[in-house]
Amino acid sequence: MEFGVVLQTNPPASRVVEVATRAEQLGFHYAWTFDSHILWEEPFVIYSQILASTRTIKVGPMVTNPATRDWTVTASLFATLNEMYGNRTVCGIGRGDSAVRVTNGKPTTLATLRDSIEVIRELANGRSVEYHGSILQFPWVVDSELEVWVAAYGPKALTLAGEVGDGFILQLADPDIARRMITAVREAAANAGRDPASLTFCVAAPAYVGDDLAHQRDQCRWFGGMVGNHVADIVERYGSDHGSSIPPALTEYIKGREGYDYAEHGRAGNTHTEFVPDEVIDRFCLLGPVERHLERLEELRALGVDQFALYLQHDANSETLEAYGEMIIPMMNESSTSTS
Repeated sequence: MEFGVVLQTNPPASRVVEVATRAEQLGFHYAWTFDSHILWEEPFVIYSQILASTRTIKVGPMVTNPATRDWTVTASLFATLNEMYGNRTVCGIGRGDSAVRVTNGKPTTLATLRDSIEVIRELANGRSVEYHGSILQFPWVVDSELEVWVAAYGPKALTLAGEVGDGFILQLADPDIARRMITAVREAAANAGRDPASLTFCVAAPAYVGDDLAHQRDQCRWFGGMVGNHVADIVERYGSDHGSSIPPALTEYIKGREGYDYAEHGRAGNTHTEFVPDEVIDRFCLLGPVERHLERLEELRALGVDQFALYLQHDANSETLEAYGEMIIPMMNESSTSTS
Protein backbone atom coordinates (compact mmCIF):
# COMPACT_ATOMS: atom_id res chain seq x y z
CA MET A 1 0.00 0.00 0.00
CA GLU A 2 1.19 3.49 -0.87
CA PHE A 3 0.51 6.58 1.22
CA GLY A 4 -0.38 10.15 0.40
CA VAL A 5 -0.92 13.33 2.34
CA VAL A 6 -3.75 15.78 1.57
CA LEU A 7 -2.95 19.44 2.26
CA GLN A 8 -4.79 22.74 2.08
CA THR A 9 -2.89 25.46 0.25
CA ASN A 10 -3.16 28.00 3.06
CA PRO A 11 -0.52 30.72 3.08
CA PRO A 12 2.34 30.73 3.44
CA ALA A 13 2.80 28.45 0.46
CA SER A 14 6.32 27.74 1.67
CA ARG A 15 4.83 25.81 4.58
CA VAL A 16 2.86 23.56 2.19
CA VAL A 17 6.09 22.87 0.32
CA GLU A 18 7.88 22.08 3.59
CA VAL A 19 5.22 19.58 4.67
CA ALA A 20 5.21 17.85 1.28
CA THR A 21 9.02 17.66 1.34
CA ARG A 22 8.95 16.19 4.82
CA ALA A 23 6.29 13.71 3.70
CA GLU A 24 8.60 12.42 0.99
CA GLN A 25 11.40 12.03 3.53
CA LEU A 26 9.03 9.98 5.69
CA GLY A 27 8.14 7.58 2.89
CA PHE A 28 4.95 9.11 1.49
CA HIS A 29 4.38 8.65 -2.22
CA TYR A 30 1.84 11.41 -3.00
CA ALA A 31 1.22 15.01 -1.97
CA TRP A 32 -2.36 15.97 -2.75
CA THR A 33 -4.04 19.32 -2.20
CA PHE A 34 -7.52 20.76 -2.10
CA ASP A 35 -8.33 22.72 -5.28
CA SER A 36 -10.60 25.62 -4.43
CA HIS A 37 -9.17 28.87 -5.75
CA ILE A 38 -11.32 31.24 -3.68
CA LEU A 39 -10.79 29.54 -0.33
CA TRP A 40 -7.09 28.77 -0.72
CA GLU A 41 -4.08 29.62 -2.85
CA GLU A 42 -3.72 28.28 -6.40
CA PRO A 43 -2.36 24.73 -6.10
CA PHE A 44 -0.67 24.36 -9.48
CA VAL A 45 1.78 27.15 -8.67
CA ILE A 46 2.62 25.37 -5.43
CA TYR A 47 2.97 21.98 -7.16
CA SER A 48 5.86 23.41 -9.13
CA GLN A 49 7.66 24.33 -5.92
CA ILE A 50 6.92 20.96 -4.30
CA LEU A 51 8.29 19.11 -7.32
CA ALA A 52 11.39 21.31 -7.40
CA SER A 53 12.05 20.54 -3.73
CA THR A 54 11.54 16.76 -3.95
CA ARG A 55 12.72 13.84 -6.06
CA THR A 56 10.04 11.15 -6.15
CA ILE A 57 6.75 12.30 -4.65
CA LYS A 58 3.82 12.81 -7.03
CA VAL A 59 1.44 15.76 -6.79
CA GLY A 60 -2.15 16.38 -7.77
CA PRO A 61 -5.49 17.84 -6.75
CA MET A 62 -7.95 16.02 -4.52
CA VAL A 63 -9.90 17.02 -6.40
CA THR A 64 -10.16 19.42 -9.33
CA ASN A 65 -13.31 19.81 -11.43
CA PRO A 66 -14.38 20.59 -15.02
CA ALA A 67 -15.91 23.99 -14.21
CA THR A 68 -13.28 26.35 -12.82
CA ARG A 69 -10.66 26.04 -15.55
CA ASP A 70 -10.88 25.44 -19.26
CA TRP A 71 -10.09 21.76 -19.77
CA THR A 72 -7.25 22.57 -22.15
CA VAL A 73 -5.67 24.80 -19.51
CA THR A 74 -5.86 22.00 -16.95
CA ALA A 75 -4.24 19.59 -19.39
CA SER A 76 -1.51 22.12 -20.20
CA LEU A 77 -0.74 22.62 -16.51
CA PHE A 78 -0.21 18.91 -15.97
CA ALA A 79 1.79 18.42 -19.16
CA THR A 80 4.04 21.36 -18.32
CA LEU A 81 4.77 20.03 -14.84
CA ASN A 82 5.50 16.62 -16.33
CA GLU A 83 7.95 18.14 -18.81
CA MET A 84 9.69 20.06 -16.04
CA TYR A 85 9.80 17.31 -13.40
CA GLY A 86 9.40 13.96 -15.13
CA ASN A 87 5.82 12.65 -14.99
CA ARG A 88 5.18 13.14 -11.29
CA THR A 89 1.58 14.32 -11.47
CA VAL A 90 -1.84 12.73 -11.17
CA CYS A 91 -5.23 14.32 -11.79
CA GLY A 92 -7.92 13.67 -9.21
CA ILE A 93 -11.23 14.99 -10.54
CA GLY A 94 -14.89 15.12 -9.58
CA ARG A 95 -18.04 17.07 -10.35
CA GLY A 96 -17.02 19.97 -8.10
CA ASP A 97 -17.85 21.08 -4.57
CA SER A 98 -16.37 24.09 -2.77
CA ALA A 99 -14.64 25.51 -5.85
CA VAL A 100 -17.97 25.96 -7.64
CA ARG A 101 -20.35 26.47 -4.73
CA VAL A 102 -18.56 29.51 -3.32
CA THR A 103 -19.24 31.28 -6.62
CA ASN A 104 -22.92 30.23 -6.49
CA GLY A 105 -22.33 27.53 -9.06
CA LYS A 106 -23.33 23.88 -9.02
CA PRO A 107 -21.45 20.65 -9.57
CA THR A 108 -21.21 19.71 -13.23
CA THR A 109 -23.16 16.88 -14.78
CA LEU A 110 -21.63 13.44 -15.07
CA ALA A 111 -21.71 13.81 -18.85
CA THR A 112 -19.58 16.94 -18.57
CA LEU A 113 -17.21 15.18 -16.18
CA ARG A 114 -16.86 12.27 -18.61
CA ASP A 115 -16.06 14.59 -21.52
CA SER A 116 -13.56 16.59 -19.49
CA ILE A 117 -11.68 13.46 -18.47
CA GLU A 118 -11.15 12.51 -22.10
CA VAL A 119 -9.95 15.98 -23.11
CA ILE A 120 -7.61 16.44 -20.15
CA ARG A 121 -6.11 12.96 -20.35
CA GLU A 122 -5.67 12.86 -24.13
CA LEU A 123 -4.04 16.28 -24.35
CA ALA A 124 -1.80 15.77 -21.30
CA ASN A 125 -0.62 12.47 -22.79
CA GLY A 126 0.31 14.11 -26.08
CA ARG A 127 -2.62 12.77 -28.08
CA SER A 128 -5.15 14.62 -30.20
CA VAL A 129 -8.74 15.16 -29.11
CA GLU A 130 -11.85 16.89 -30.37
CA TYR A 131 -12.78 19.94 -28.34
CA HIS A 132 -15.51 22.46 -29.25
CA GLY A 133 -15.53 21.18 -32.79
CA SER A 134 -11.77 21.41 -33.33
CA ILE A 135 -9.10 18.71 -33.27
CA LEU A 136 -6.45 19.83 -30.80
CA GLN A 137 -3.04 18.52 -29.79
CA PHE A 138 -0.17 20.05 -27.85
CA PRO A 139 2.71 20.21 -30.35
CA TRP A 140 5.26 20.58 -27.57
CA VAL A 141 4.35 17.45 -25.60
CA VAL A 142 6.87 14.63 -26.07
CA ASP A 143 6.51 12.02 -23.33
CA SER A 144 4.08 13.40 -20.77
CA GLU A 145 2.06 10.74 -18.92
CA LEU A 146 -1.01 11.57 -16.85
CA GLU A 147 -3.54 9.36 -15.11
CA VAL A 148 -6.98 10.66 -14.18
CA TRP A 149 -8.55 9.32 -10.99
CA VAL A 150 -12.26 9.88 -10.45
CA ALA A 151 -13.73 10.82 -7.07
CA ALA A 152 -17.24 9.43 -6.66
CA TYR A 153 -19.97 8.33 -4.23
CA GLY A 154 -23.21 7.91 -6.18
CA PRO A 155 -24.02 4.83 -8.29
CA LYS A 156 -23.79 6.56 -11.68
CA ALA A 157 -20.55 8.30 -10.73
CA LEU A 158 -19.09 4.98 -9.60
CA THR A 159 -20.01 3.51 -12.96
CA LEU A 160 -18.29 6.39 -14.71
CA ALA A 161 -15.16 5.85 -12.61
CA GLY A 162 -15.03 2.22 -13.67
CA GLU A 163 -15.70 2.98 -17.32
CA VAL A 164 -13.19 5.79 -17.89
CA GLY A 165 -11.05 6.39 -14.80
CA ASP A 166 -7.46 5.31 -14.38
CA GLY A 167 -8.20 5.26 -10.66
CA PHE A 168 -10.99 5.72 -8.14
CA ILE A 169 -10.87 8.06 -5.14
CA LEU A 170 -13.16 7.34 -2.20
CA GLN A 171 -13.12 10.11 0.37
CA LEU A 172 -13.94 8.10 3.49
CA ALA A 173 -12.34 5.09 5.15
CA ASP A 174 -15.29 2.94 6.16
CA PRO A 175 -14.45 -0.64 5.08
CA ASP A 176 -18.08 -1.66 4.49
CA ILE A 177 -18.79 1.32 2.25
CA ALA A 178 -15.41 0.94 0.56
CA ARG A 179 -16.16 -2.70 -0.24
CA ARG A 180 -19.44 -1.84 -1.90
CA MET A 181 -18.07 1.05 -3.88
CA ILE A 182 -14.87 -0.66 -5.01
CA THR A 183 -16.98 -3.63 -6.13
CA ALA A 184 -19.26 -1.31 -8.11
CA VAL A 185 -16.28 0.35 -9.82
CA ARG A 186 -14.71 -3.00 -10.65
CA GLU A 187 -17.97 -4.32 -12.10
CA ALA A 188 -18.38 -1.19 -14.23
CA ALA A 189 -14.83 -1.57 -15.53
CA ALA A 190 -15.41 -5.22 -16.41
CA ASN A 191 -18.72 -4.43 -18.12
CA ALA A 192 -16.91 -1.80 -20.20
CA GLY A 193 -14.38 -4.38 -21.33
CA ARG A 194 -11.61 -3.04 -19.12
CA ASP A 195 -9.37 -4.93 -16.73
CA PRO A 196 -10.51 -3.93 -13.21
CA ALA A 197 -7.00 -4.70 -11.94
CA SER A 198 -5.65 -1.86 -14.08
CA LEU A 199 -7.39 0.75 -11.91
CA THR A 200 -5.81 2.28 -8.83
CA PHE A 201 -8.01 2.47 -5.72
CA CYS A 202 -7.33 5.33 -3.33
CA VAL A 203 -9.06 5.89 0.00
CA ALA A 204 -8.66 9.35 1.53
CA ALA A 205 -9.73 10.35 5.04
CA PRO A 206 -8.53 12.24 8.12
CA ALA A 207 -6.06 10.36 10.28
CA TYR A 208 -5.21 11.40 13.84
CA VAL A 209 -2.81 9.36 15.95
CA GLY A 210 -3.37 9.62 19.71
CA ASP A 211 -5.31 8.34 22.71
CA ASP A 212 -7.96 11.02 23.34
CA LEU A 213 -10.75 9.81 21.04
CA ALA A 214 -13.24 12.46 22.14
CA HIS A 215 -10.83 15.23 21.17
CA GLN A 216 -9.90 13.53 17.91
CA ARG A 217 -13.55 13.20 16.95
CA ASP A 218 -14.13 16.90 17.52
CA GLN A 219 -11.08 17.74 15.44
CA CYS A 220 -12.23 15.53 12.55
CA ARG A 221 -15.97 16.17 12.64
CA TRP A 222 -15.57 18.60 9.73
CA PHE A 223 -14.95 15.64 7.43
CA GLY A 224 -18.43 14.23 7.97
CA GLY A 225 -19.78 17.62 6.94
CA MET A 226 -17.67 17.68 3.79
CA VAL A 227 -18.79 14.18 2.79
CA GLY A 228 -22.34 15.22 3.65
CA ASN A 229 -22.28 17.86 0.92
CA HIS A 230 -21.78 15.19 -1.72
CA VAL A 231 -24.28 12.84 -0.10
CA ALA A 232 -26.91 15.58 -0.06
CA ASP A 233 -26.52 15.84 -3.83
CA ILE A 234 -27.01 12.08 -4.14
CA VAL A 235 -30.17 12.16 -2.00
CA GLU A 236 -31.51 15.07 -4.05
CA ARG A 237 -30.88 13.11 -7.23
CA TYR A 238 -32.05 9.67 -6.16
CA GLY A 239 -34.35 10.45 -3.24
CA SER A 240 -34.28 9.04 0.26
CA ASP A 241 -35.76 5.75 -0.95
CA HIS A 242 -32.44 4.72 -2.44
CA GLY A 243 -32.81 0.95 -2.13
CA SER A 244 -29.53 -0.90 -2.22
CA SER A 245 -27.65 1.44 -4.56
CA ILE A 246 -26.47 3.83 -1.83
CA PRO A 247 -25.31 2.61 1.60
CA PRO A 248 -27.66 3.80 4.37
CA ALA A 249 -24.57 4.65 6.44
CA LEU A 250 -23.97 7.45 3.97
CA THR A 251 -27.46 8.87 3.87
CA GLU A 252 -28.96 8.43 7.33
CA TYR A 253 -26.68 10.82 9.21
CA ILE A 254 -27.28 13.84 6.95
CA LYS A 255 -30.94 14.05 7.96
CA GLY A 256 -29.84 16.50 10.66
CA ARG A 257 -27.92 18.65 8.19
CA GLU A 258 -29.31 22.19 8.12
CA GLY A 259 -26.77 24.12 6.08
CA TYR A 260 -23.11 24.60 5.38
CA ASP A 261 -20.73 27.56 5.41
CA TYR A 262 -17.86 27.13 2.98
CA ALA A 263 -15.87 29.74 4.87
CA GLU A 264 -15.27 26.90 7.36
CA HIS A 265 -14.78 24.18 4.75
CA GLY A 266 -12.21 21.58 5.77
CA ARG A 267 -11.58 23.21 9.13
CA ALA A 268 -11.44 21.61 12.54
CA GLY A 269 -14.14 23.17 14.68
CA ASN A 270 -16.48 23.80 11.75
CA THR A 271 -19.67 24.98 13.47
CA HIS A 272 -21.90 23.61 10.71
CA THR A 273 -20.97 19.97 11.28
CA GLU A 274 -22.45 19.43 14.72
CA PHE A 275 -25.02 17.10 13.13
CA VAL A 276 -22.28 14.53 12.41
CA PRO A 277 -22.44 11.78 15.09
CA ASP A 278 -19.39 10.20 16.68
CA GLU A 279 -20.20 6.86 15.05
CA VAL A 280 -19.83 8.38 11.58
CA ILE A 281 -16.49 9.96 12.48
CA ASP A 282 -15.21 6.63 13.78
CA ARG A 283 -16.30 4.92 10.57
CA PHE A 284 -15.11 7.54 8.11
CA CYS A 285 -11.77 8.47 9.75
CA LEU A 286 -8.73 6.71 11.23
CA LEU A 287 -8.46 7.65 14.89
CA GLY A 288 -6.78 6.34 18.03
CA PRO A 289 -3.40 4.77 18.74
CA VAL A 290 -1.12 3.28 16.11
CA GLU A 291 -2.61 -0.19 16.52
CA ARG A 292 -6.09 0.97 15.48
CA HIS A 293 -4.70 2.63 12.38
CA LEU A 294 -2.85 -0.52 11.40
CA GLU A 295 -5.97 -2.64 11.86
CA ARG A 296 -8.09 -0.40 9.63
CA LEU A 297 -5.37 -0.09 7.00
CA GLU A 298 -5.07 -3.86 6.82
CA GLU A 299 -8.83 -4.09 6.29
CA LEU A 300 -8.63 -1.58 3.46
CA ARG A 301 -5.65 -3.27 1.87
CA ALA A 302 -7.53 -6.58 1.90
CA LEU A 303 -10.28 -4.87 -0.11
CA GLY A 304 -7.78 -3.90 -2.79
CA VAL A 305 -7.04 -0.35 -1.69
CA ASP A 306 -3.73 0.69 -3.26
CA GLN A 307 -3.28 4.02 -1.49
CA PHE A 308 -4.38 5.63 1.74
CA ALA A 309 -4.20 9.43 1.68
CA LEU A 310 -4.28 11.27 5.01
CA TYR A 311 -6.14 14.51 5.55
CA LEU A 312 -4.24 16.41 8.23
CA GLN A 313 -6.61 19.28 8.96
CA HIS A 314 -6.44 19.08 12.76
CA ASP A 315 -4.28 20.23 15.67
CA ALA A 316 -1.84 17.31 15.59
CA ASN A 317 -0.97 17.29 11.91
CA SER A 318 2.81 17.24 12.37
CA GLU A 319 2.67 14.56 15.04
CA THR A 320 0.40 12.35 12.92
CA LEU A 321 2.57 12.81 9.84
CA GLU A 322 5.64 11.77 11.83
CA ALA A 323 3.82 8.81 13.41
CA TYR A 324 2.86 7.52 9.99
CA GLY A 325 6.34 7.98 8.59
CA GLU A 326 8.21 6.55 11.55
CA MET A 327 5.86 3.74 12.58
CA ILE A 328 2.79 3.03 10.49
CA ILE A 329 4.24 3.09 6.97
CA PRO A 330 7.26 0.91 7.90
CA MET A 331 4.98 -1.54 9.73
CA MET A 332 2.61 -1.75 6.77
CA ASN A 333 5.55 -2.33 4.46
CA GLU A 334 6.87 -5.05 6.77
CA SER A 335 3.45 -6.68 6.93
CA SER A 336 3.20 -6.67 3.15
CA THR A 337 6.64 -8.28 2.82
CA SER A 338 5.91 -10.98 5.36
CA THR A 339 2.65 -12.01 3.70
CA SER A 340 3.87 -11.93 0.10
